[in-house]
Amino acid sequence: MADHHRRVYESILELLSGVDNPTPLVRLHRVVPHRHAALYGKLEWYNPFGAVKDRVAANLVRDAEDQGLLASKRSLVEPTSGNTGMALAMIANARGYRLTTTLSAAIPEEKRAVLRLFGSEVIELADELCPAPGAPEGAIALAAAIAGKPGYHQLNQYQNPANPDAHYRSTGPEIWKQTGGRVTHFVAALGTCGTITGTGRYLKEQDPRVKVLGVHPRDGHDIPGVRSLRQLKQTEFFLPAEYDGLVEVSDEKAFRMCRRLNQEESIIAGPSSGLALAGALERVPDEPGTVCVVIFPDNAFKYASSVRRHLPELFGATKAAPATDEAGALLGAAARLARGSPDVIDVGELEELLSDEQPLIIDVRPPSEFAEGHLAGAVNIALEELADGAAPALPRERGRLLVTVCRVGEKSLYAMLLLKALGYSRVKNLLGGMAAWTAEGMATEAA
Repeated sequence: MADHHRRVYESILELLSGVDNPTPLVRLHRVVPHRHAALYGKLEWYNPFGAVKDRVAANLVRDAEDQGLLASKRSLVEPTSGNTGMALAMIANARGYRLTTTLSAAIPEEKRAVLRLFGSEVIELADELCPAPGAPEGAIALAAAIAGKPGYHQLNQYQNPANPDAHYRSTGPEIWKQTGGRVTHFVAALGTCGTITGTGRYLKEQDPRVKVLGVHPRDGHDIPGVRSLRQLKQTEFFLPAEYDGLVEVSDEKAFRMCRRLNQEESIIAGPSSGLALAGALERVPDEPGTVCVVIFPDNAFKYASSVRRHLPELFGATKAAPATDEAGALLGAAARLARGSPDVIDVGELEELLSDEQPLIIDVRPPSEFAEGHLAGAVNIALEELADGAAPALPRERGRLLVTVCRVGEKSLYAMLLLKALGYSRVKNLLGGMAAWTAEGMATEAA
């Protein structure tokens, strides 16, 4: 039996948070300019495995066991951006399961290493930081394929209602009790949206006047675990009609606030915490009686490589990297910025262009995939050909409108940059690639 008073436990799982064992609320002073409003950070790394996702992982497993879904299965598989996978790995260890995680190779090395340390089999992919539904070679699709094997079960944090239910059961009741029912504003960064949706529902049931605010990064961001507005549209639990506002925050503001939390408040918060607080400060009014709770999802220790990219001054003078490494880093930065540019268009915008201007579609997928199905009139050109500047299928007219396409819109992003370098002035890239095109039921033709 858990003894929270003496902090004595029979199992590590008894440390999971709840109303009787809440994660701490800490009032913020130095980073908050408000004179009247009280802002509190809810420190979720006090969960036993270090993040807010411990709540979700525990509830996903509990729900699956209660439904009998794991009676004959001892292997779990889950796509992840890190924290859910880490919590699931530890809960799997405690409950006698094995775990396979599929994830983006762009996730900080620290997280990938810890996943392996925790015992998970890690499969890395050239996917987005947060897995994207519908991507044929993405983390979600691969996890679904593995789940089809005998003995495997996918808990599916992106569609399983046990995700927001975890916060309805725990996070919401904790905040209500900790604030004595005085909470007026609740703020969370947006990832799978389980936190904001489950917590927000509970708090609004207690008092409909509670304001629920979601904070998201810009497209092309570099903050693991959160999603841009474009990415949020692919998330089952993104329900903006249930929230009272959305705030967009840049990487720069998020990392700057992360640094301030650590150096001025002595709170070891990570970049998604900085994102959430920066958004809160833009929307929460400085009025007497205002009590705002901001979720701080995890600590800074898993993000050293991300912090180095955005706050290089913290790391002092370092030996200059070889020119090739510097060029690669600059190309990566160019691609990251390009993702948020107006030259990246969605399916609807491409459909309009096809009816108005008839652009030339440059499909950079392997020939076998191109042959299975492509946009009408598309030409198949390898990235290597574009890089060499030797692609006879390209038009001579440099002002011709071109649209680059691949499976999920990543390789074609580089194709767009290469074409611009070749002098083509009007080049667009299809967001989500052929996965997005076919998911919308749009027509294709086979070779």
